Amino acid sequence: MKIVDLHVHSNKSDGSFSPTELVNYAIEKGLSAFALTDHDTTDGLDEAIEAAKGKDIEVIPGIEFSTEYEGKDIHIVGLYIDYKGEIFQKHIHAFVDSRIERNRKMCQNLQTAGIDISYEKLLTAFPDSVITRAHYAKYLLNIGAVKSMPEAFDKYLGDHTRYFVPREKVTPMQAVQLILDAGGIPVLAHPTLYHMSDRRLELLLYRLKEVGLVAMECIYSTYSPAEERQMKTLAQKYNLLPSGGSDFHGTTKPKLDLAVGYGSLVVPEEILVNLRKALPTGEQHITT
Repeated sequence: MKIVDLHVHSNKSDGSFSPTELVNYAIEKGLSAFALTDHDTTDGLDEAIEAAKGKDIEVIPGIEFSTEYEGKDIHIVGLYIDYKGEIFQKHIHAFVDSRIERNRKMCQNLQTAGIDISYEKLLTAFPDSVITRAHYAKYLLNIGAVKSMPEAFDKYLGDHTRYFVPREKVTPMQAVQLILDAGGIPVLAHPTLYHMSDRRLELLLYRLKEVGLVAMECIYSTYSPAEERQMKTLAQKYNLLPSGGSDFHGTTKPKLDLAVGYGSLVVPEEILVNLRKALPTGEQHITT
């Protein structure tokens, strides 16, 4: 059985593998396709697609948008996006500008705690990356300010710490529309991680379906068998296609591997075949 992975990150956001390294590793892991879905950026797609040329693997151009809904951080994955479109890139640049402003403020806050940090030092430590809180945690660990990445979040980076600065975010409904406008397939990522009641999750699904949500992640690294069954049942109820992925980040999540998650993840190629049929043209975008 051929397998795929539709949720993968590179070092262009908060992963540790370069896009080229991901292509080679995906081939090593026996994947027939993977989606590069970096956070709020498409900077790694050209490199990954170029690295896959002439090789027996498909690179799916994707993205993962961080959005806000009722005080929660909700992630929307886009698959097969036309990422070079002018309007789409205009929105991406706005997201990047928002991140930069947030990061400068967070650095200033951390300086008040006596930490030797600045936005410029983060960029030097993590060149060509969209800086996320995972980068902050690595930086604090590397300079000895904390003894572990979890400690970094507990003391300095968590939502409820005095140093955290939220950034402006779009709503999940706006992210769905943006992905649709880019000719892609919008997917609700890892619903169980939002810790919503069944009623609130179903209301979110209803609202997203109304604006064009096509799929949701029914197969994911952290799901228990019962959670996977529940997600598949919800997808059927709201006429959504199942998607699935590992959410691979490399050394950022050291026990979570590409293709297999924590060891038991399996996303059959049939999942991708059905998703392709939902594209506006009904045809696969050729990227290999």
